[in-house]
Amino acid sequence: MLPAAVRTEGSILLPSIPDLVWGTIAFVVVLVVVIWKVLPSVNRALDARRDAIEGGLKKAEEAQAGAQQALEHYNAQLAEARAEAGRIREQAREDAKKIRAELVEQAQSDAARVVANAQTQIEAERAAALASLRTEVGSLALGLASTVIGESLGDDKRSSAIVDRFLADLETADASAASSGRAGTHR
Repeated sequence: MLPAAVRTEGSILLPSIPDLVWGTIAFVVVLVVVIWKVLPSVNRALDARRDAIEGGLKKAEEAQAGAQQALEHYNAQLAEARAEAGRIREQAREDAKKIRAELVEQAQSDAARVVANAQTQIEAERAAALASLRTEVGSLALGLASTVIGESLGDDKRSSAIVDRFLADLETADASAASSGRAGTHR
């Protein structure tokens, strides 16, 4: 058995009244100190943490909204740049068509001018050849006529009139032969 000093009256589960009173007083004192000193600092720390989290969330939302606005702004600028590039390409195509048309027109006018110059030169050479031929045919005809007639046809006015009349008769004969030849081909 246990010595008397160790023995206590009462139950092991239920402390004695003085222990219960002093334990309750100590608990209340510790509780008051915790509520009065520790709890406000814990509440301040929790409030600061909550404010920091809310501030961080608010900043994140603002940053996300700013990023969204920047993205929309950049997309709008990109669309505008693409539209501008399309307009520039279309303008370049139109300018190229205009330049091409101007070059074709200039080439055609240059070709027409070259053809006109060539025709003018051909006409001038033809006229010179005709004049030279007329003079040569006239002198040959006069020489031949002088030989046939046996007289000298040295009078320039008279010989010139004879040659002109002979050539006019030749031209009329050629013209009537050419017109009858054309009329026969068209029938």
